[in-house]
Amino acid sequence: MGKRTRRNFTADFKAKVVLEALKERNTAEDIASKYEIHPNQLHLWKKEFLGKASSVFESGDAPVKDQKQQDAFVEKLYAQIGQQKVEIDWLKKKLL
Repeated sequence: MGKRTRRNFTADFKAKVVLEALKERNTAEDIASKYEIHPNQLHLWKKEFLGKASSVFESGDAPVKDQKQQDAFVEKLYAQIGQQKVEIDWLKKKLL
């Protein structure tokens, strides 16, 4: 038998499944079998969705601030990579 690979689900797919579960038109087991997932997985996604639902209504400035911090961090890492490349090249010349 071949080794089974782990399935990865997109955020859109998870949201679609959870929203259908929140409508409560079908049981969780029916929804899970429809989308070929385990009912426990559906419950975990639902719990995570409800836990993070309040973040939707937070101020719109937070993502921009996070993006600026992330950009600054990336620039710092690129500078560090450049410095390490210069040092490695210098060491290679010294070895030869």
